[in-house]
Amino acid sequence: MGDDWQARISIKPTVCHGRPCVKGTRISISLVLDLLASGSVTEDILREYPQLSLEDIRACIAYAAEVARERFIPLPALNQA
Repeated sequence: MGDDWQARISIKPTVCHGRPCVKGTRISISLVLDLLASGSVTEDILREYPQLSLEDIRACIAYAAEVARERFIPLPALNQA
């Protein structure tokens, strides 16, 4: 997807408390990612949120990938036997 996701994501202080959203909507990136993480498939999301497109969902994933490259959340080390 390259940097195409940047055209589909907006961050405005007056929309959703400044959280990143799909441009032109009040649908936050985190909502889309939470739905995907809970097992929803893109078809379900598109049906539930008809204002979204497949490209919007892909942009949410690409945005998350970019954020993950910049920030690491430490996880506890697992004991390995």
